[in-house]
Amino acid sequence: MIIAIVLDMIYPVISQKIIDDVIIGGKTSLLKELLIGIFLIGLGRCIFGYLKEFTFDKVSSKIGADMRKNLFDHIQTLSLSYFNRTNTGELMARVKDDIDHIWNALGFVGMLIIEVTIHTFIVLYCMFQVNKVLFILPCIVIPVIGAIAVIMERKLDKVYEQISEENAVLNTVAEENLAGVRTVKAFAREKHEIKKFLSHNQKYYQLNMEQAKILTRYQPVFQFVSRLLPVVSIILGGFMVIKGSLSLGALVAFSEYTRNIVWPMEMLGWLMNDFSSAIASNKKIKKIYQEIPEIKEAEETVCLEKVKGEIEFCDVSFGIQNTEILKNISFRIEAGKTLGIMGATGSGKTSIINLLQRFYDTEDGIIRLDRKDIKTLSLKQLRGSISVVMQDNFLFSDTIKENIKLGSQEWMKDEIVRDSASFAKADSFIERMEDQYDTIIGERGVGLSGGQKQRISIARAIAKKNPILVMDDSTSALDMETEHAIQKSLSELSNTTKIIIAHRISAVRNADEIIFLEDGKIKERGTHNELLKKKGLYYQTYLAQYGNYEEVKELCQ
Repeated sequence: MIIAIVLDMIYPVISQKIIDDVIIGGKTSLLKELLIGIFLIGLGRCIFGYLKEFTFDKVSSKIGADMRKNLFDHIQTLSLSYFNRTNTGELMARVKDDIDHIWNALGFVGMLIIEVTIHTFIVLYCMFQVNKVLFILPCIVIPVIGAIAVIMERKLDKVYEQISEENAVLNTVAEENLAGVRTVKAFAREKHEIKKFLSHNQKYYQLNMEQAKILTRYQPVFQFVSRLLPVVSIILGGFMVIKGSLSLGALVAFSEYTRNIVWPMEMLGWLMNDFSSAIASNKKIKKIYQEIPEIKEAEETVCLEKVKGEIEFCDVSFGIQNTEILKNISFRIEAGKTLGIMGATGSGKTSIINLLQRFYDTEDGIIRLDRKDIKTLSLKQLRGSISVVMQDNFLFSDTIKENIKLGSQEWMKDEIVRDSASFAKADSFIERMEDQYDTIIGERGVGLSGGQKQRISIARAIAKKNPILVMDDSTSALDMETEHAIQKSLSELSNTTKIIIAHRISAVRNADEIIFLEDGKIKERGTHNELLKKKGLYYQTYLAQYGNYEEVKELCQ
């Protein structure tokens, strides 16, 4: 960059010699050398200008890619509580748009800011060497331009923060509506959702117009002052030439230097505009980096040689934002046994699984895995030992095979994928598809029925062959025949500890122990038959689902 700028500064010196020595002085023998000098300056300017831009592009692209990776890595470390209070659209805006603004500031814009700074100092030095009197003019103009640029930057900074915020909101609204397009259409809410989107779009437009107004208010000032400087320089320099205190060649050289210093002034408004955008984006990204994960590993973690799957909850209590969810929960599951968990919606069933995986930490009590406090285990070993079939059957926009192999692509063989699909009774519909296991499913499994998505999710969990299997209401969309077949297959997993959360009694009736939750507490516990004999909450649920069957009558006699 410096070499390219210096070459630019030599050109006016050659122009001065052509006028003073060749044209006025009559030294025509110098013309050939001076013209060769102009050619070499142009060639060198091309070479070093290209190297300058290529270097900046390469470095800024690497920085932008690293920043995006680091930000995404940091987001992945944050706890679930952060995602509960942060919109997906906002995070998408930070990872994509805000990083792009910083990337731009570190790339082309950053290059120009540095170049303008170096260029200005070198030009000022050259102007000083040509004529010390005329040199006073740019010394007056540049501080004025700088002051205007600072005022404009401060005004733009406030606007860009608002633009960044509104961009995140706009992304959130668009993301939610596109993800939930079926629900929108099912409730005929298109007009309402369009109106909601347009209201945010209008606000985004107004903020951008406010930014444009600031630019149009100050940009003409930059243009006027920058155009005025060469004119004033030529007028004053012309008088000096007439008086004989300045040569004509020196005036031409000085006027070329004024044109060289004009373009940085003209660029200043645009550069400050983009730079302000990057500053606002950087502030938003810093806020994410200030978030620290609530769930942290112990400084010295315990590593279990082999996870057997014995689970114990001892007087566990848990709440979120002063709302009590679980209170004094205690149970123990021996390795290879099955625990069924039932209860009304909101009774805390899923919270037990979230605590077991350390998505949240307990307020009181201890959770043990193989008689070790889970807080002393590494998150990788803890979560890597648990296969979960969640209520929300999230499938990625990829092939069925890759969805089943999720997280184990390196070692899982196709044979395991097929066996897992067969276990989950998913092979029957997968093998009817044209591309079978290589069929690409749409975003979040669009195109598949609820039952098909559940079966693929079950196959994904089974394929991991982990010592602990958690099924969180994972057969609710299945027909009774398929559910019964899967339950039969689950009973054959003798070396796997199973936790089955369900609303259907058919899903938990064969469990070694069943606990029934109400208001975050264990109200009933026992086997299927023991709970029916108690004629409590479990019994009432059974009657609601099956009616007054003979089995119930016999057990209650």
